[in-house]
Order: sequence, then C-alpha cells, then structure tokens
Amino acid sequence: MDHRKILVTSALPYANGDIHLGHLMEVIQTDIWVRMQKLQGHNCIYVCADDAHGTAIMLSAEAQKITPQELVDKVNQQHQRDFADFLIGFDNFHSTHSEENRLLSESIYQAINANGHISRRKIKQLFDPEKKLFLADRYITGTCPKCKAEDQYGDNCEVCGSTYNPSELIDPKSSISGATPIEKESEHFFFTLPAFSDMLKTWTRSGTLQDSVANKLSEWLDEELQEWDISRDAPYFGFEIPDAPGKYFYVWLDAPIGYMASLQNLCDRTDYDFDEYWNKDSQAEVYHFIGKDIINFHTLFWPAMLASAGYRTPTAVYVHGFLTVDGTKMSKSRGTFINARTYLDHLNPEYLRYFLAAKLSDGIDDLDLNLEDFAQRVNSDLVGKVVNIASRCAGFIGKGFEGKLAEKVDAPELLAEIQAAKPEITGYYNGREYSKAIRLIMTMADKANQYINDKQPWVIAKGDKQSAELQKICSTGINAFRLLIAYLKPVLPSMAEKAEAFLAIDPLNWADIDSLLTNHSINKFKPLMTRVESDKVQAMVAATQKEFENQAKSEPTGQQAEEKVMQSNNSGFEPEIEFDDFIKVDLRVAKVISAEYVEDADKLLQLNLDLGLDKSGTPLTRKVFSGIKSAYTPEQLVGKLTVVVANLKARKMKFGLSEGMILAAGPGGKDIWLIEPHAGAQPGMRIT
Repeated sequence: MDHRKILVTSALPYANGDIHLGHLMEVIQTDIWVRMQKLQGHNCIYVCADDAHGTAIMLSAEAQKITPQELVDKVNQQHQRDFADFLIGFDNFHSTHSEENRLLSESIYQAINANGHISRRKIKQLFDPEKKLFLADRYITGTCPKCKAEDQYGDNCEVCGSTYNPSELIDPKSSISGATPIEKESEHFFFTLPAFSDMLKTWTRSGTLQDSVANKLSEWLDEELQEWDISRDAPYFGFEIPDAPGKYFYVWLDAPIGYMASLQNLCDRTDYDFDEYWNKDSQAEVYHFIGKDIINFHTLFWPAMLASAGYRTPTAVYVHGFLTVDGTKMSKSRGTFINARTYLDHLNPEYLRYFLAAKLSDGIDDLDLNLEDFAQRVNSDLVGKVVNIASRCAGFIGKGFEGKLAEKVDAPELLAEIQAAKPEITGYYNGREYSKAIRLIMTMADKANQYINDKQPWVIAKGDKQSAELQKICSTGINAFRLLIAYLKPVLPSMAEKAEAFLAIDPLNWADIDSLLTNHSINKFKPLMTRVESDKVQAMVAATQKEFENQAKSEPTGQQAEEKVMQSNNSGFEPEIEFDDFIKVDLRVAKVISAEYVEDADKLLQLNLDLGLDKSGTPLTRKVFSGIKSAYTPEQLVGKLTVVVANLKARKMKFGLSEGMILAAGPGGKDIWLIEPHAGAQPGMRIT
C-alpha cells in the first residue's frame, strides 16, 4: 500500500465562546476520518486553531475587563481541554493570534500585492461616535427602510427579507453603545477576486467539492464576482497591515492562513516539513472540513488567495450541514444549545461520537440529534450488541480455560464474512459515509449475536465448563468482538483501548482485521460501556437551561447585545409571550383560490385566499405572500385548504401588500409543508 502524506483541518472555532455540540459535530466527523487514515498506515496530520481576531473579541474582552490577549489565551485553554475530553486527536491546536500567523499573513499579503491583486479605494461606513469605531453591519440596528419593521440588523430585514445598505436604515443605532452612527469615509484595501473567476470555475469543478456545493458556487461564478474588502480600521484586534498604520487585516483574511500557521508551529517542533504540504508543487494532500455557512470563504477567497501568493490549493473541501437538536435549531432557552463541558458533566463523550457517526453522510444536509433516539441507538447498538458479545463469552473462557482462547474457532465462515466486509467498510469511512459503515458493522454484530444465541454456550457450560466445543464457540465470539472493535476504532478510540487491554493485544490497526486471535490468553472482562440513562440526558438539558438563565441575569447590557448578535442564528425560539398575547391570534381555515409566482422573488409565492363569509354574508378574500416557492408550485396549491393568521396586520412589501400569514412547518428547502386543517373543515372556520 502507498502511504500518503495528508494534512487535514477543521474550521477554526471563534475564541469568543465555549465549544458546543455544533462545533463537536464537525471535529468528530474530521477526527473519525483522520483516525481512519492513520489506522490504514497513512502519514496524516490533523491541525486546527482558535480564530482569535475581530471586533467581537475586542468588545468581549472589554466587557470582561481583561485584554484581548488574556481572553484568547483563556479561551484557547478551555477549547483544547474540551476537544481533548471528546477524544479529538489534533496533532496541533494553535491560535491565529500567533507569530507564525502574523508572518505568513504579511508575506501572503505582500505577494498578492506585488502581483497586482490588491486595490485601494475610499468607502463610506457608519461610525460610532461614542466608541470611536466603524460599525460592521451586525452592530447596527434600526427600522427596515422597506417594510418599516423595527429592530432589524444593518444588512437585511428578518421580517420582509429585504437586503439594503446600513445607511438606508431608519433611525439607526449602534448596538454597542446605543449612539446614533454617523457616516464617515475611510480608505479600504480590496483583494481583486474577479481576476480569478476563470481559475475558480475550473478549480470548483475539478472534483475538489461535493456536486451540490459546486452547483451552488456556479450560480455565484456565473455572475460578476465582487472585490473582497480585506481591511478594517483601528481600533481592531488583529494584525496591522504592513506599511499601512491604523489598518488591520480583516479576520477572514488571516483565519484560513491559520491552518498554515498551525502546521508551521508543528513543523518548528518536529521533523515535518512545511513546504512538503503547501509548496505549489506539493504531492501531499490537503483537506478542509467546514460547515455550509462558510463556503464562500473556503472555496472562493481562499483558493484564489493561495493561487495569487504562489501556494498550492486544497485537494478537497468537505462541507457538512448544521446540527439541530430535537428537530429545531439549537436553543439556549430550551436547553438544547449544549456546551461541550455541560455534556461532559453528564454523559460519556463516546455516546455522542457514535450517534453522530451513525447519522453522518458525505452530504450537506442538516443532522438532527434527537435525544430519545440518541439514548436508544447507543444502548441498542453498543451495549446491547457489540459489548454484549464479549460479556456473553469472556466469562466462560475465564472460568473454564484460564482465559485462553482455542487454537481453532468453531465458525470460521462467520468470521470470514465479517472480515470480508472490510473493503466496503473502508470505502464508506474514506468517503465520509459513516452511517453506511455503522449500518454494515451492526449487521455483522447482529450475525455474531445470532450465532451465540443459536450455539447457547450457557447450556453447554452447565454440562461441562471445560468442553472443547465451549472454548471454540466462545473463542469465535471473542474474535467477532475483536473484529467489530477494530472496525469501530475510528469512532470509539477509548472503548477500543479498553477492549485491547481486555484482549491483551497491541493497539489494533486496519491490517489486523485480516487475522484472527487464537491460542491466546485474554484478561478478565470488565464492562466497556454503560447504558445511557435518560435522567442524565434530562439533567444535561436542565443544566443548559440554568446556564442560560444565569447568563441572562449576570451579563452586562453590552455583552447581552453582543450575545444576541453572535447567537441570532442559533436560537430556536423567539422571546416568550403571555397567554393573553397568544389568544389574540385568530387562526382561520382558508382555501387557496389561485396562486402565482412573484416576479424577481427567490422564495415567495402570491396566494389568493378564500376565508368564507363575513357577518353580512360578503365573501372574505385575502392576498398573502408566502416563502414556500422551494416546496410548492402554484398548481399544487390551488384548491388546497390551509391555516392562516387572519388578524395579522397587513404588511407592505416590495412586491405588494401581504394581508395575512399562512402556517407552514419544516426545516426548509423542499421540506416545507403547509399546515392543513382536519377533514371536513370549511373556509372561515376558526381554529381554537
């Protein structure tokens, strides 16, 4: 076998908060892949770092009355501890606020600049006159200029979906100080991304990306690319741009360079050679694992920057979806925005590693952590199937044969079948189709358990505890267990280590699957994994809710605003309302009279609804815009009954007046379903 040189990275966690389950899904996915490469004998390095720069870090440190350096150092230690406790096997975990990263960022910028790929021009931005800093869009709130909804962010309205320039907001306010921003001019530095349009069209279609990601990028590449603003004005926590006092690299310029810097830090302490991985002519492989929310940075800006600066581009960028918990976005108030440490206080980290592996594929669909399914899956598969094989056989070997396995097994054909699954399981792991690998491994576990059920060693032991047949049967079971543990080792490294101690063998590697364990003494069996207890799962949820309540009470106002900004996309629910507010909502059955596409609207359909008759017998109709275009065609909707919020105040939108809201559910995309009333419902009927 050719032993490959491979460099692997996960996206950098931001140094302004705790590691949570969303981060863990990505690093667990990556860690399983890396461990698989190492078990096959490949020279695979896994590096990562904290993303330590930006305005948010600066403001958070200020709120905590410490320096940004102290904040990122403290968070870095916490992150490393949490990842280690989840058995994430980084070869190096560093920080983007490092000397290696500063030197690399400066040299890459200077190379890009020398190649004519940096432009400068003055732009106008909103400026906080109290804090004396330019405001990113997310630090500005105000009234939407299109629909007049209040408390909207500086770049888009969450009510009507409009996008706009922050300067267009009505009555804008700085979410940091509450001051009214003023417009101020400043010179900014831009990376000339459009110059790399042809290069990116080729690179994104060269097998480096999943098809769905490449298809999405082709939509952007078919339109004219814009230059990328890579500078920010002081005050800013980051690296100052060479020969440009008061100008700093935007956090997203030096963040991906942090991958290179982490490797450089490792190389400085070991025999690894940086150029072997990043040189333009490198024969090594480089893989990035990222979430779908940062595709543009990793598949447009990053490869273009590398190409300009004379470095190689990644071999592949593997994109995954988001993690939901019990079917919704993670929510602090519901106790499902679970931090790594809170999980570890209550549950075994390998429970989560196994559950995620059992659900992960090579696609970008979101993955749901259903807490009930989580407990059942772990208990059924790991405790009820895999560990059960060893616990059913080990005692007989220990008592009757002084812990020694037979020279020959009873069912070589069963073990040969388990071994024969190796190429398929290898392919699934290498292709990130972990759920398929787990399914096949558990199929083999079922066959091993069925074999033991059929042979009934406990019945044989009653007659003769030293029967040669008993020794062969139980040795077959122990060998099946060993093969299954070898297959599961990328997912369950700690359980594999315990199993290796029980089996009294050297650490398993992938080649060991081709052999069996015979005429060999094993140690006394000790429980390898206990069942998931539902009360501990509930205690974890309750602890998360408590953390949220305590945080809400204790945070300074400025930090609460920052938390709202940082977590706005992770909150599953809006603030609670009173019952009196709820009963004001008038839900009515409505019939779709007609439906049509809305010109220039990506998501909306226009529905004309029949709501029955008013008190005078006059037909009631409403026109409603609904964001369900991805799931329904107009033809599918005509004649359908649905539920509408009938007393919602009409809202002026860019496309016209919307006179209500129809109810739908689902995660999005094609998976949106209209809420339909019970059979026999009539237009105008009130739902209570």
